[in-house]
Amino acid sequence: AAGLGLLAAVIVAVFAYGMPLGMAGTAALYGGFTGLLPIGWIVLNIIFLQQLAEQNGSFKVLQDSLSGITEDRRLQLLLIAFCFGAFFEGAAGFGTPVAVTAGILIGLGFSPLAASGLSLIANTAPVAFGALGTPVITLAKVHGYDLMEVTSMIGRQLPLFSLMVPFWLIWAFAGRKAMMEIWPAILVTGLSFAIPQYLVSNFIGPELVDIIAAIVSMVSLVLFLRVWQPKKIWTSPTLKGNDVSAHEAKPPAPIVVHDRAALIRAWTPWVILSVFVFVWGLPPVKLWLNSIFAPAFPMDGLHHMIEKVPPVVTTPHKESAIYVLNLLSATGTGILLSAIISALIMKYKPLEIAQTFFRTFWLVRYSLITIVLMLALGTLTRYSGTDTTLGLAFANSGVFYPFFGTLMGWIGVAMTGSDTASNVLFGGMQRVAAEQLGLSPNLMGAANSSGGVMGKMIDAQSIVVASTATRWFDHEGDILRYVFFHSIALACLVGLFVSMQAYVFPFTLMVI
Repeated sequence: AAGLGLLAAVIVAVFAYGMPLGMAGTAALYGGFTGLLPIGWIVLNIIFLQQLAEQNGSFKVLQDSLSGITEDRRLQLLLIAFCFGAFFEGAAGFGTPVAVTAGILIGLGFSPLAASGLSLIANTAPVAFGALGTPVITLAKVHGYDLMEVTSMIGRQLPLFSLMVPFWLIWAFAGRKAMMEIWPAILVTGLSFAIPQYLVSNFIGPELVDIIAAIVSMVSLVLFLRVWQPKKIWTSPTLKGNDVSAHEAKPPAPIVVHDRAALIRAWTPWVILSVFVFVWGLPPVKLWLNSIFAPAFPMDGLHHMIEKVPPVVTTPHKESAIYVLNLLSATGTGILLSAIISALIMKYKPLEIAQTFFRTFWLVRYSLITIVLMLALGTLTRYSGTDTTLGLAFANSGVFYPFFGTLMGWIGVAMTGSDTASNVLFGGMQRVAAEQLGLSPNLMGAANSSGGVMGKMIDAQSIVVASTATRWFDHEGDILRYVFFHSIALACLVGLFVSMQAYVFPFTLMVI
């Protein structure tokens, strides 16, 4: 699909916009390089780390440790689908959290529809900062946003929904009355995620937002459950009401209790990952690594060959196109080093480490190709002027643009299955439309990502991942019908909140 989309973008660029074919090819090549490094490099190495942990058995220890904390299904759902899912969204993204959490919930005895649908609903608020901030980093890199400013703006939109989604999740599962029975635990979960999400995004950067917020939320919920338990234990593993998969729910597997040493070993790789990513994100470290090796390659035939003029911009300027091979300072390199160190701690031999790496590369080969093609498509639409045309057209919605612009992000994720891809496709359009209407470009760039996260639960990729992880094949339609209302309702709420940020005091004070 990405390849056909790129072909369509080339045809439109050449025949509708008069872009020379060679220049269109160079723009696509430039985007493809960006897809490989830094984006694909992050995905490859984080899944490499996950594969090492899974083969070693430490991942199973993590699963057992999370499953044995409480017997209440609602609290299990909070801990696994929301907290643990957010951790894997932050660490890996790209369908990993839904696959992991749905599989764990099935192992605990949840019905296939409950495991699938609720994992999809939970995997919303963390998506904008998924895969170590990949959607935001890509938005800034491809469309020229200031990374820290747009990260901060997203961090002022999503915390409200990070607080809301855990309540929404339990209501969808067990109903309003059962939700109110555990509201203190839900509040602890949401607040302990939302507050770190705001602080890290506004004062540190996008890479570790989800990982830090998820860890804080998990620890807070676990500690809270030591001093508080609901009066009634909810043991039903199916959705409240008409669960079409209720008859397929299975009794939970026996819970295995591991000693403290085993738990420490299981969590060590992810602690090492967090440390390395944090260090690699520090500006002095990046500058130092770039001073060692970061050659720059102007893209001949594209660099300074495109000029943007009014009404798209206030002052005419020529677009640069320089690819920087910053391999040492790339976040993916920090992840690779953390994976290698973790593998040595897990007593892997060097040959085994190399074999696992190449197996991982083969495992994600289609994902890497898709990322390359999507980035090529998005970069071509930027340099050809396609996204500019869309932005000027959508600016005609006038005062309603903050709402409908947010829903464009939702549509983008629903179509592509990726907040990253949606930001690539529509990030430039959002910027142009915002400038035409006198709105903050950062507000609408962030809205594209924040609105997009609510489309994650209805995209084909996520639904197929969920049905595969739960072994509930040929029921993708049931899952889609269940989550669709939740998706569009939450997307509209994000759109309303963005509109308030644009026009209504004191929400306007949040806008940079």
